[in-house]
Amino acid sequence: MNPSPDACLLTPTGFLRGRLRCDDRGRIAAIDGTPIDEAQARASGLPWLLPGFIDLHLHGGAGRDVMQGGDSAQAIAQLHARHGTTSWLATTMTAPQEDLTQAFTALAPLCQAPAPAGARVLGVHLEGPYISEQRLGAQPDFVRPAQLGEIRALHALAPIRLLTLAPEVHGNQALIEALCAMGMRVQIGHSSGSYEQGVAALRCGATGFTHLFNAMSGLHHREPGMVGAALAHAEYAELIPDLLHVHPGAMRAALRAIPRLYCVTDATAAAGMPDGPYQLGRQTVNKCLGGVRLADGTLAGSVLTMDAALRNLVQALGLSLAEASARVSTHAADHLGLADRGRLAPGAWADLVLLDPQLQVQAVWVEGRLQAR
Repeated sequence: MNPSPDACLLTPTGFLRGRLRCDDRGRIAAIDGTPIDEAQARASGLPWLLPGFIDLHLHGGAGRDVMQGGDSAQAIAQLHARHGTTSWLATTMTAPQEDLTQAFTALAPLCQAPAPAGARVLGVHLEGPYISEQRLGAQPDFVRPAQLGEIRALHALAPIRLLTLAPEVHGNQALIEALCAMGMRVQIGHSSGSYEQGVAALRCGATGFTHLFNAMSGLHHREPGMVGAALAHAEYAELIPDLLHVHPGAMRAALRAIPRLYCVTDATAAAGMPDGPYQLGRQTVNKCLGGVRLADGTLAGSVLTMDAALRNLVQALGLSLAEASARVSTHAADHLGLADRGRLAPGAWADLVLLDPQLQVQAVWVEGRLQAR
């Protein structure tokens, strides 16, 4: 890719009307252009060139689930790359250790080197099994207290970049500091814990909250719960902006309260597929009417893609494109400590998404490689 099409590029200092060049390593070599504001960029009718989307909570797509192992992650990476996702964390389910070992073993090669096509797998988001049995959501009931040996064994197979736990479960909070020392980010989620337990977990080193509002103790003015701890103290938290998981009013409250709130899809195998039954770990879920649910009606992940998330932020919530882009890319990169992703700047990876004026994906580059549409 040398150079990019003439476009309105979003850089860390604002929009430029110009072009971008990358080197043969897949990194951005130079950005040339004239500064413009967002209104001028919109009026130009030119396409938008944004940092590629980063999804830190993604279970599946294209009929495949991360827990199935084999080449499932590759198929998922290709489906979501077509929707602008350039890097992601393969997210596992609460499951017996043998199921997790199978999934991690299959993910290991993709975490070590870029795949021929599709979004880059940055590592694993271990969502459970160290969660509350009272807040399973769509997770199957294989919960257990966190065990450092079990986590280390999985981490040796494929890098755990993000780990969700319920801090009120006996022994879990005591392990947060050790997990952080291993290079993981720890998030609070699937938790019935109190506001005080949430604040204590943050003080121990937890850095965020998993799918804020969903599967956690809610906000009450005398019992603020985990939602209250997040709104009062969090720097980072995930949000699923599919307009099903969280009411727009609650989303607006979170956007005002949490400086680096970032968006995830929590997408399942049903993403990009017709209505019908699909697997989510050991459970069967059903896609119908734009959502994914268990047989009892419980929401079970989503069919969201990150380009749709961006459009929802802009068109339904009224965010500027610059802020919406930060919520689907930059803040997630910052949460993982990745200074060379989630931004268009010389030296950063050439992870790019080209959008038309209606924010529909036109082209995607992953580390400088054009992805097939």
